[in-house]
Amino acid sequence: MTELHSISIESKKNPNDTIFFFGNGIDYPQFPSVETVGSKAYNLMKLTNLGLPIPPGFVLSTSFCHDFFVNGQKSPSDFLEMLQSNIKKFETMTRFTFGGSRRPLLVSVRSGAAVSMPGMMDTILNVGLCDSTISGLIRMTGNPRFVWDSYGRLVKSYAEVVHHTSPDPFDSVLKECLQKNDVQNSSDLDSEELEHMTREYLQIFKKTSGKKFPQSLLEQLIGAVEAVFKSWESQRAIEYRRIRNITGLMGTAVIIQTMVFGNMGITSGSGVGFTRNPTTGENTLFLDYLSNAQGEDVVSGKHLCRDVHYLHTILPQVYSEIQSMRRTVELAFKDVQDFEFTVQEGKLFLLQSRTGKRTPWAALKIAVDLVNEGIIDHITAIKRLEEYDIHSIKRPKILSKSVLQSLSIGTSASHGVVVGKIAFTSEKARELKNAGDSVILVRQDILTDDLEGISTSDGILTAMGGRTSHAAVVARQLDKACIVGCHDLIIIPGNNMCKLAQTILNEGDYISLDANSGNVYNGKLEIVDEKPTELISQIEKWK
Repeated sequence: MTELHSISIESKKNPNDTIFFFGNGIDYPQFPSVETVGSKAYNLMKLTNLGLPIPPGFVLSTSFCHDFFVNGQKSPSDFLEMLQSNIKKFETMTRFTFGGSRRPLLVSVRSGAAVSMPGMMDTILNVGLCDSTISGLIRMTGNPRFVWDSYGRLVKSYAEVVHHTSPDPFDSVLKECLQKNDVQNSSDLDSEELEHMTREYLQIFKKTSGKKFPQSLLEQLIGAVEAVFKSWESQRAIEYRRIRNITGLMGTAVIIQTMVFGNMGITSGSGVGFTRNPTTGENTLFLDYLSNAQGEDVVSGKHLCRDVHYLHTILPQVYSEIQSMRRTVELAFKDVQDFEFTVQEGKLFLLQSRTGKRTPWAALKIAVDLVNEGIIDHITAIKRLEEYDIHSIKRPKILSKSVLQSLSIGTSASHGVVVGKIAFTSEKARELKNAGDSVILVRQDILTDDLEGISTSDGILTAMGGRTSHAAVVARQLDKACIVGCHDLIIIPGNNMCKLAQTILNEGDYISLDANSGNVYNGKLEIVDEKPTELISQIEKWK
């Protein structure tokens, strides 16, 4: 433990002032500040007070992260003891046991700064699984498939996040297993195959990290917590703060929360939703959902997600609960919310709610609509629009006389129309942009690690992913035309080309994206700008 985490300094913190529990009926007459616990934990406390279904947890304040970096990325000597003490309190609160053989406690370890930074910092799920807790979880749930799936996920993510190993050897094992069983997704594998794959993951972990996967659960936990601290200074987090001009924060809080599981079968799943459409501002539920999946599957951008209609069809009761909940949270936060949720065997749990990132067009419409609905006043609406030049808000659309045949159609994750040269990497996007060209970043999937490419490009096209992946959320916030989940798109590795339907396209070729419809065109569309004149007029009347 000492070798791994370099624990040396002495802590002088009073845990009562820096560690806060939430859930299980805890009521906060007065919340700690957002600066202390981060916006994610602050909002979870608020959601708990609203009576919404929140898995219980506790939060390590932002001061821990600040001190971690001030002291050369070292935690205090009593940090392990302090975590152990609070885990004991948590066991009493949840009636599960961390490392228990009958009712094992599994937790997620998540980041949460005072200002929301979607996808920029790390999360580790399923912490608390090891060789000695597997049998207890199988006995408790009667679902070995789910248990081996969860263990494999933990081993892979722990290797990537804590030890910074490449995902490639893990992905190769998964690909081989899928091909052997002639299935498309890991959700189609049975428990025997998942057990075999997880045991291979454990061997890869040892080979790539030089260490055995930690069977000490406290070692697991402190490794995960410190990895989240370190992700505050990751390249993508620093770049995001630069782009968004975010300064003066102490660091990230760390949330340790009881796991709920979306990977327990067809009546389980994970999703991300917006209480209103973050592209257009329309007052309709905007949602991505994956059955038999964990939350990272939805936000990673690596999977094809289903929409709100699918959820309505397979889990109508959950759909109705979410429709009711979206009104509750909008009234509580007085703004559009971006929320994450898990359905465990038909039961809905909320994992997060935060102010939804939106396009400038949507920001304008939402501000006007919230005033008209009596949720905010016009002074608040005007203040929220201060970061925009409302008279420059526009969205391109296809000129009616422009005639090109659509090559394919994907899922619209933003709005507008863009014409640009294809770039397959962030480096090429920057090169083309510096030469004065409009650029469309074309990828198999897109991650927040591609933040430079997202911010440099004028449009984004991906073969995989959903509208609520972290990368799509960032692209939408930056007002980039974005189409995801384009099934016909095939990237040809090493050749700087792709295939779209039956058409071969090279890097540097022009394509056009109509993110209003999801259509992709070969060549240059003629476009014209549309302006929200009525909405602008309404704002001007209030000034």
